[in-house]
Amino acid sequence: MATIAPSRRVRRTPFSDGVEAAGVKSYTVYNRMLLPTVFRSVEEDYHHLKSAVQVWDVSVERQVELRGPDAGRLMQMLTPRDLRGMLPGMCYYVPLVDGTGGMLNDPVALMLADDRYWLSIADSDLLLWVKGLAHALYLDVIVEEPDVSPLAIQGPHADELASRIFGDAVKDLRFFRYGFFDFQGKQMLVARSGYSKQGGFEVYVEGTANGMPLWNALMEAGKDLDVYAGCPNLIERIEGGLLSYGNDMTRDNTPHECGLGRFCSTQTAIGCVGRDALLRVAKEGPVKQVRAIAIDGEIPPCDRLWNITIPGKDVVIGQLTSAAKSPDFNTNVAIGMVRMTHWDAGTELQIETQDGPRRGVVQENFWL
Repeated sequence: MATIAPSRRVRRTPFSDGVEAAGVKSYTVYNRMLLPTVFRSVEEDYHHLKSAVQVWDVSVERQVELRGPDAGRLMQMLTPRDLRGMLPGMCYYVPLVDGTGGMLNDPVALMLADDRYWLSIADSDLLLWVKGLAHALYLDVIVEEPDVSPLAIQGPHADELASRIFGDAVKDLRFFRYGFFDFQGKQMLVARSGYSKQGGFEVYVEGTANGMPLWNALMEAGKDLDVYAGCPNLIERIEGGLLSYGNDMTRDNTPHECGLGRFCSTQTAIGCVGRDALLRVAKEGPVKQVRAIAIDGEIPPCDRLWNITIPGKDVVIGQLTSAAKSPDFNTNVAIGMVRMTHWDAGTELQIETQDGPRRGVVQENFWL
């Protein structure tokens, strides 16, 4: 089996020692860092995530920090979501777009102060885009990547595990809110968020040296909760309709095509660089959009784009981007971008896999 050759271009994380001790079986490369993808098996990890609690090394969610008098202005330039109601202590999911309205990233934004924000980004060179805007417009703002590495606590027992480390007050955090909690004399930012539908927290660990002490403390405190090292799970994220930037959506797609139109306040988000383009999209409506799709039969790994065609006709009407067999729903769950002529629930599709065509059906909603 081929392996990834280590180098400074592919970085380890503050939690890599713990990940390796837990028996990680495979990685992917994400924001030039190692992201675990499997520990026991995708299906075993899936069942455990839904029944117990996992600790995820998601250091790959790098932070782009905006700091200075023009930080708020620059933030609003990046996104069509109206940020005027955002206050310190809040997290916002924000589609970020270019001048044509194309998606550049879909991070969680944290407002630390009126003049300081973090963008917890998906896989892309967003730092360079933000730096470029700030430089070109002579904004009074510093844009950099701080030494911050998120660690996620996800699963039904996440509240109990987090409270054993940070105290019972952490349970009072509302969804997409954060607070600062003590850990061994250090204040750590903990947000109620995460890349699963099972609930939990993300701890934004500042300083590489603080990574393993927190990892070890969580593993020790959660032994009776069946805590285990985990990672974002392919099956569970598809069931929940959690899109993966660079896979389910790219710069060729607008937020409206990605089902993110509710996060676009284009009438009031004055200053967004893609506002004019998105105003036209909002008025005319998208011609294709992300849909949940169930697929019949056995399917191969979805490691490439699968064309979606009209059954019995050689007419491409979309692309399927993510798919997996769901044990809980007894079907193959999938995410695809489908043209408006065939995106209604119940519409039959043909999915062109590398192992031959499969029958697909558009679903009313995602499964979770």
